[in-house]
Amino acid sequence: MVWIRGGTFWMGGNDASTSDAEPVHRVTVTGFWMDQTEVTNRQFATFVRATGYVTVAERQPDLADFSGVPASAVVPGLAVFTPPGQPVSLGDHLQWWRYVPGASWNHPNGPGSGIEGKDDFPVVHISYADADAFARWAGKRLPTEAEWEFAARGGLDRKKYVWGDSIEPEGKPRMNVWQGRFPLQDLAADGFRGPAPVASFPANEFGLYDMAGNVWEWCSDWYRPGYGISDQEPLHDPQGPSSGYDPDDAGVPKRVQRGGSFLCSKEYCTRYLPGARGKGEPNSSASHIGFRRVRSRSLAARFTN
Repeated sequence: MVWIRGGTFWMGGNDASTSDAEPVHRVTVTGFWMDQTEVTNRQFATFVRATGYVTVAERQPDLADFSGVPASAVVPGLAVFTPPGQPVSLGDHLQWWRYVPGASWNHPNGPGSGIEGKDDFPVVHISYADADAFARWAGKRLPTEAEWEFAARGGLDRKKYVWGDSIEPEGKPRMNVWQGRFPLQDLAADGFRGPAPVASFPANEFGLYDMAGNVWEWCSDWYRPGYGISDQEPLHDPQGPSSGYDPDDAGVPKRVQRGGSFLCSKEYCTRYLPGARGKGEPNSSASHIGFRRVRSRSLAARFTN
């Protein structure tokens, strides 16, 4: 883990992809420890072997949650990114996602696929509930949204990217995202199609890897558009709202995700920007969602893993 000293910064964004991250406002966070990389397959496998934990995706879904769906079709599985065979409207994300029975963290593309030789890749298909369970077992927790953004910015306040203002300093890719026509063909100019092994790109100024791109990372905050800002700034260690609300899916409370993923593209999604936000129902996941953990100073005195 890396010690993040804490401090005051400007949180949020005013880019086209960060309309739900306004207004930009000052926040102070207390120092904390943070995983240097996203949690890997190796680390998650250790947790599963030690505890026998079964991820949400591997459990039998509740028939009551799938009204009108035949019982034979309600089986464990997850959404897997599947490039379409022809141009599609970018307004319909279901064109490139397919529900695959049997897909899970250790079978990321469904039965027959595996993670052999991918110990250092970020674990994916992880729900908020799964991430929280692993973090608690290890004596850690998930970061607040404010902690995550402060750490991602690496002390470079109000910069466009987590490394500065240029998307490719010295002409070299600094993150694993989609290059090419989305979602048809990833040209892999950054060297990777799909997730990349953690720490494949340079760390930010705080020594943290993959704070932009690769896989989305869960935060502990409930999701609501914008920020409830009091008259007094800076806010100190904000924990987010007491409940979630997504106007695009009003009946489903969601948690915040941060950092973007290998599916982010300048054509479709630029939420690899440090102020940009994602969201997800706590029991859901997909092939581009992972996490990293943090530890408060008080926790650090009680745990060693």
